[in-house]
Amino acid sequence: MPQINQSPIWQALQLHQKDIASTSLREMFQKDSNRFNAFHIQFDDLLLDFSKHHITTETIALLVKLAQEADVEGWRDRMFKGDKINSTEHRSVLHTALRYQGTEAIFSEGEDVMPKIRHVLQKMTHFTDEIRSGKWKGYTEKAITSIVNIGIGGSDLGPAMVCQALKPFGSKTITPYFVSNIDGADLAQVLEKCNPETTLFIVASKTFTTQETMTNAFSARAWFLNQAKNEAHIKKHFVALSTNQHAVTEFGIDPQNIFEFWDWVGGRYSLWSAIGLSIALYIGMDQFKALLEGGFEMDEHFKTTPIEKNIPMIMGLLGVWYINFFHYSTHVILAYDQGLSKLAPYLQQADMESNGKFINRYGEYIDFHTGPVIWGEVGTNGQHAFYQLLHQGTEIVPADFIMPINSHYMMGKNGEEHHKILLSNFIAQTQSLMMGKTYEEARIEVEKQGYEGEDIESFIPQKTFEGNRPSSSILFEKLTPKNLGRLIAMYEHKIFTQGIIWGINSFDQWGVEYGKQIAKKVLPQLSNKITTDEFDSSTNALIRYINNLSK
Repeated sequence: MPQINQSPIWQALQLHQKDIASTSLREMFQKDSNRFNAFHIQFDDLLLDFSKHHITTETIALLVKLAQEADVEGWRDRMFKGDKINSTEHRSVLHTALRYQGTEAIFSEGEDVMPKIRHVLQKMTHFTDEIRSGKWKGYTEKAITSIVNIGIGGSDLGPAMVCQALKPFGSKTITPYFVSNIDGADLAQVLEKCNPETTLFIVASKTFTTQETMTNAFSARAWFLNQAKNEAHIKKHFVALSTNQHAVTEFGIDPQNIFEFWDWVGGRYSLWSAIGLSIALYIGMDQFKALLEGGFEMDEHFKTTPIEKNIPMIMGLLGVWYINFFHYSTHVILAYDQGLSKLAPYLQQADMESNGKFINRYGEYIDFHTGPVIWGEVGTNGQHAFYQLLHQGTEIVPADFIMPINSHYMMGKNGEEHHKILLSNFIAQTQSLMMGKTYEEARIEVEKQGYEGEDIESFIPQKTFEGNRPSSSILFEKLTPKNLGRLIAMYEHKIFTQGIIWGINSFDQWGVEYGKQIAKKVLPQLSNKITTDEFDSSTNALIRYINNLSK
């Protein structure tokens, strides 16, 4: 089957890129004083400013045609309808159903999934009320004060990110913790902060066989029983997010404390499901439902808005524009809000696990670039770390700047000093990355600073900035559950858009499994200190070296 890069519209975009590549962003703004008006989209209080990109109205028109050529809208409709667009696993992709606010049926395998979703939400509501009210007691009749979520990947990154982001809405009596790493230090350092009498463990594993999660879960179980002594007490302190009732029951968890989710929920899209139980316990079920509502509102925008005014589609198309036509290989997430400190790692998984693939949905090798490397840090920390590269490095990195206009925290003069400084840096960075600083502008600045003589000519180039570095500005009124829901769903649909254009299945992750398969073969060699020639010379030597030095 012909790939998208063989289409006439792809060829037209290549020619167009050559035509506009020599025109700087500074020039584009000088030529058009109303450029912002042409290249921004507002959805309620959410604003996407994409005017600081190497685009013209012709660029957008061509990119829209590319989306149409790839049938992005058709695939979108098939996803929402419950078609099995996860072709390698023969599954529907229905994380959007988890946050659906309407009354219509949504089908997978001929079954309306909404009754099951509503049942789990009701169960979560009851359980959350029990824990947060203090009615639920531990084995010594004390209320729960610590929640430890044990999971990995999507069972960890999403809930951890949301709980961090929504701390202003969090319980004053319950502290959430998250354990994912198989490194024992991760669990040990959390347990140091917990009391077995007042700790609830959430074990998040669909199959209840995930090696990292279950190793941590059994160690947490042993720690708990070391003090509680009686296995009957486990049912008061452990719950499961799983579909494997037999394994969960064998662990000692009461079957009544199993919260179900389904095969059509991918891990990195699962925070909207029972995987979000830790979120609900921390911020309350009403706020969790507001998170779902925000996601639903973005779903409706994505479903009903024309491509050229569709925020996730435009973001996805801009990403394709840069990675495939400018050959920029990375993308940076710059959230100017401390609450969003875990957003970049979360989006790393969401994007790179979805679209980091060289095989398309038809089993063919792809001969163009797909998913970029996603990275980032919160502002202003990043400014004093890697912004030097963003401004003057040889690699050009498209950036998403994300910021709430109002803060939950009143700090400094008039209660707004800190946030105004943050806002000013947010605006300044996008402007300076776009504009740069010319040689003449640098000269004037250097002369004003009192530099003179022969050194000035060698110093001026150090103070010049090419600019022409593209960025999007994403603003919203305040970081609330609803706005966070919109933001997360926006990125989910951006990723979907790019995956469809590239012709890949964004909903499997075979690359995640391969290394684990090898690890299972290596583990017995390390556990039994066996000298082996089973692997290549490097791997064999590493095993021998570890065995020789391990205690």
